Amino acid sequence: MHKLFSFSLTALSLLVCAAPTLAAEPQAQAQEPQIYHKDQSITWNREKLGQNGVGTLYGQYPFNRNTAPKDFTIKEIGWMTLKPGAAIGMHKHETNEDAYVILSGEGTFVDTNGKEYKVRAGDTTIARRGQSHALKNTGKVPLKFLDIVAE
Repeated sequence: MHKLFSFSLTALSLLVCAAPTLAAEPQAQAQEPQIYHKDQSITWNREKLGQNGVGTLYGQYPFNRNTAPKDFTIKEIGWMTLKPGAAIGMHKHETNEDAYVILSGEGTFVDTNGKEYKVRAGDTTIARRGQSHALKNTGKVPLKFLDIVAE
């Protein structure tokens, strides 16, 4: 029993010594800001997005997928507006995730299975990698939401 215990301790010591050391957490790019002021936002309005999209999706972004550094997890944050009757058509997220945080107005969110849900201020939706979604303004005032895209 003593030899087995001694062997186990030796094997454990070898494993601990041979284990890779944890790398230090990656440091954020020093030149990238941690605050983005509204007056420096990028306007990116898009027409008829997704399958059967209607109207314009109005967007103001501190940064978007075209300007975010490749190593950043969050690729896009946008202050979005859909006017009454406008819609982001069904579309699939192959390589990223997309969350909508509804700020004001009301609409209909369609999930990956085609199920419809009423949404209003305070609701959050998400399409995970591989899922689809759509959003339509079904109210009488602009539907405003925060859009966050991450890989």
